[in-house]
Amino acid sequence: MNINPSSKKNLPLLPLRGLLVYPTMVLHLDVGREKSVRALEKAMVGENLIVLASQTETNIDDPEPNDIFDMGTVARVKQMLKLPNGTIRVLVEGVSRAKVLEYTETDDHYEVEVFEIHETEETDPEVEALMRAVLQQFEQYVKVSKKTNHEMIAAVTDIEEPGRLADAIASHLTLKIKDKQSILEAVDVKARLETLMRILSDEREVLELERKIHQRVRKQMEKTQKEYYLREQMKAIQKELGEKEGRQAEVDELRDKIAKMTLPEAVVEKVEKEIDRLEKMPATSAEGTVVRTYIDWILSLPWSDKTTDEIDIDKAEKILNDEHAGLEKVKERILEYLAVQKLVKHMRGPILCLVGPPGVGKTSLAKSIANSLGRKFVRVSLGGVRDEAEIRGHRRTYIGAMPGRILQGMKTAGSINPVFLLDEIDKMSNDFRGDPSSAMLEVLDPEQNNSFSDHYIELPYDLSNVLFICTANVAQNIPRPLLDRMEMIYIPGYTELEKLAIVKKHLLPKQLKAHGLTKEKMSLSDETILQIIRDYTRESGVRNLERQIGALCRKAAKQIVSDEKKRVSITPKNLSKYLGAARFRFGLAETEDQVGVVTGLAWTEMGGDTLSIEVSVVPGKGKLQLTGQLGDVMKESAQAAFSYIRSRAEDLKIQADFYEKFDIHIHVPEGAIPKDGPSAGISMATALMSALTRIPVSREVAMTGEITLRGRVLPIGGVKEKCLAAHRAGVKKVLLPKDNGKDVDDIPESVRKELKIVLVDHLDQVLEQALVRQ
Repeated sequence: MNINPSSKKNLPLLPLRGLLVYPTMVLHLDVGREKSVRALEKAMVGENLIVLASQTETNIDDPEPNDIFDMGTVARVKQMLKLPNGTIRVLVEGVSRAKVLEYTETDDHYEVEVFEIHETEETDPEVEALMRAVLQQFEQYVKVSKKTNHEMIAAVTDIEEPGRLADAIASHLTLKIKDKQSILEAVDVKARLETLMRILSDEREVLELERKIHQRVRKQMEKTQKEYYLREQMKAIQKELGEKEGRQAEVDELRDKIAKMTLPEAVVEKVEKEIDRLEKMPATSAEGTVVRTYIDWILSLPWSDKTTDEIDIDKAEKILNDEHAGLEKVKERILEYLAVQKLVKHMRGPILCLVGPPGVGKTSLAKSIANSLGRKFVRVSLGGVRDEAEIRGHRRTYIGAMPGRILQGMKTAGSINPVFLLDEIDKMSNDFRGDPSSAMLEVLDPEQNNSFSDHYIELPYDLSNVLFICTANVAQNIPRPLLDRMEMIYIPGYTELEKLAIVKKHLLPKQLKAHGLTKEKMSLSDETILQIIRDYTRESGVRNLERQIGALCRKAAKQIVSDEKKRVSITPKNLSKYLGAARFRFGLAETEDQVGVVTGLAWTEMGGDTLSIEVSVVPGKGKLQLTGQLGDVMKESAQAAFSYIRSRAEDLKIQADFYEKFDIHIHVPEGAIPKDGPSAGISMATALMSALTRIPVSREVAMTGEITLRGRVLPIGGVKEKCLAAHRAGVKKVLLPKDNGKDVDDIPESVRKELKIVLVDHLDQVLEQALVRQ
């Protein structure tokens, strides 16, 4: 835009707040600010012309030039009227657009040098099309807007000048000052029409949305009013019939329930508070359901209900012996607890942890304890729990919140002193949702669990009367702080005689009943049961044994039904006909004395097991090779054994340079199974010594123990499990470290009678016992 000096004018300026005047527009203004009044007076002295420009912000009382838009309108003052309050009412008419070039006066009033812009109203097809489109948009805007009337359409339709049309339509719109200013600043007619079209389109969309929202709100209000009316009618009908309405009846029922219960004072106070909240809530309120569920949970928990312990030591001992064979230490501990309970009347529940391989009866033993005490029994499985909220519960702010498994179990039990079984406590893990094992610390600490805090209930709950029993396969997987709060009782596994007793007393009657059989229809001799134990199972527990008994019952049932037999007798001779070929070779010990082969003993999560260790010596350059998927500890044991034999080569009558002439290969069969632990040191040393001296190892000997570089034999763990495995394998003699002598008493007497246990503290003694010297 080229500024023509002849178009420049010096005129007073009147800043407008929240208002904008277009050319040809006539409107009244109320002027009150001193500078604005003086600007008017100056205009009246001259040609009655004044520049009207809008402020960028309406809240500024004394605007600076920077606070006023540069584009304004030159207007003619047509009329002035002083009002009683000192304000001047002015009638102005817009003449033309004007660009403010500079401010020449700002102290007394605003005076500016402006460039007056005169438009040339030329039309072409594009402008004509834009005019029609703008008119169409304006008509649609008027239809949806409640602030404009249809006369406006008639007022603007007759305007033929495109610029004036845009200004006239913009003056009728309820727009923000910035939008109106953008139309004022659009000097080019096409640009002005396009800007106006965009603004009209946006405004129309907003108005359409407003209309839809209003309709939706009105419908909702009508629905609510209808529901309110119907509910009031229902109340009136119920009142006439003498019935109470739903929410009030619900509240009264809860209050009656509280009156009949014996609850702690803090619990009563909390529940009363929640009931008062519930009473004030509308029946349709979603929060009402949440509050009602919370109250139900509190009232369903046992706060004082208690079962009376039937403390009869002889009766309890009989129940434990009838339901479980062996497990003497566990039974003794339970009877001790009962005796103390009888003397002191109230004792904080101990936390017992039964540790042993699968299938030894840890869970069923907990049920027997509950039976012997006459208490309720509840079981919670912790296997795979990795969320802290599973133990402590969820906060009530969450959707679907509920108490943790501990209080859910207490609700199931219905008394404050149940036998509570926490199954598989070693299988808990943690992730981003928290560490459940840390939450269990409060549950299993006798000093803290008298005020256990659940996030959902938010009231202290007393767990001190509960007899907690935990089960685990491996104690090492239980976090140390948790382990510290528990009394460990190890259940290593059963002997053959104990398994025989378990089958005759429990498993066989149970399976016969489950398969519709009786002792008269199917007979199973002791020899047959022993053969099943030896040839078809290899385990510490009796789970697989029960499956084999079940398989026999199914075969017998089929024979009785199809062949119409009255009785099926299963003997050791025809056992393979029913169960197939023997799966395991009883007596895993070698059938003959062999060079470089030793039967070692190991402990696994499944209980004790035998470990065959083989050593082969071949001509070579002194390479030591270890195979069989051995862990770091076993590899180090092999290295220690090798170093010891090298250091004692002369005393042991071995070639002093054997490590330079021969390659030594140590192998532990069953390479697919990872093996590790400090139990195979003396076994490897003995096998290595046998291979180098060509002296056979006795097939009747098994051994376990760690070795030092000086040949000392160090103690190990799992003595009972390993001796049971040796007994199962048909071994006659077991070599144990001397420091493990204290553990020999744990071995069942029936096993000790058949095993010769030799305590050794040096490898020389091991070799003397194990090697068969000619």
